[in-house]
Amino acid sequence: MNTSSDFLTQLYVPHTASHKGQNGKLMIIGGSHLFHAASLWALQIASRVVDMVFYSSVAENNLIVEELKKEFRNGIIVRRDDLEAYLEEADAVLIGPGMVRTENRELRTESRETRTLEEINKLTDEGEQSYFLTKYLLEKYPHKKWIIDAGALQMMDPAWLLPLSGNAIVTPHVGEFERVFKLKPTADNARSMAEKYHAIIVLKGEKDIVCSSKEYFETSGGNAGMTKGGTGDVLAGLIAALATKNDLFLAARAGSYFNKKAGEALFEKVGYYFNASDLADEIPHVMKHVFSI
Repeated sequence: MNTSSDFLTQLYVPHTASHKGQNGKLMIIGGSHLFHAASLWALQIASRVVDMVFYSSVAENNLIVEELKKEFRNGIIVRRDDLEAYLEEADAVLIGPGMVRTENRELRTESRETRTLEEINKLTDEGEQSYFLTKYLLEKYPHKKWIIDAGALQMMDPAWLLPLSGNAIVTPHVGEFERVFKLKPTADNARSMAEKYHAIIVLKGEKDIVCSSKEYFETSGGNAGMTKGGTGDVLAGLIAALATKNDLFLAARAGSYFNKKAGEALFEKVGYYFNASDLADEIPHVMKHVFSI
């Protein structure tokens, strides 16, 4: 097990002569009519790390982001119908924050039929839409870097990871791990599933477990203030942003590290009394300190 932070020196740092777009382009696909904030927290942190974020959600969430344009200048809002036109340009894709699940037990039988993006966008059950959209995009774009979180992760069949050949990070909390992999959320099981499905797993908890088929890392730290809703969405957005310009395992390790350290810094200031937006605001300060900019 590796617990050192020396690996942070391997992270990509923007070059002084770089141009807009050269320091990462991220696609975020998330949100629903039920959950508005989750994908916005991922957007909040990602837009501070990469040059460009393509944000695609349901219409009402897209309108919310339009209102936030004063802060979110370096982004493009993408209608779900136009998703594929921008997805190919992105260096990495985060799917799932704020997406919902369905308990439809017949879904996997029905899903043997191929559905087009147009058909998927017309589905009225947003949980079914989460399932079919995730399946469709992972199958069509296996060469992209994928970060699969929350609703997309909960609806995913882990077998979908195999054709991605190591191009995926999944970010379950303990309940999601058990739901997806049908196993107890232990370090040994996380390593076993990472090896079986050729994916990187970030098992979130008091200690984050970050593992692939070949590497294993634990991130200690943080505090009980980080149990609040949205902190996992911030972590997913941070990992995805880092993944645009870094090796996926490095991005997962670094995201977990920075997230925990930001929680500790906030505890020093306000104790347990901070929220996901505070965490997203604090992470850039932690990163600046690490890189001594």
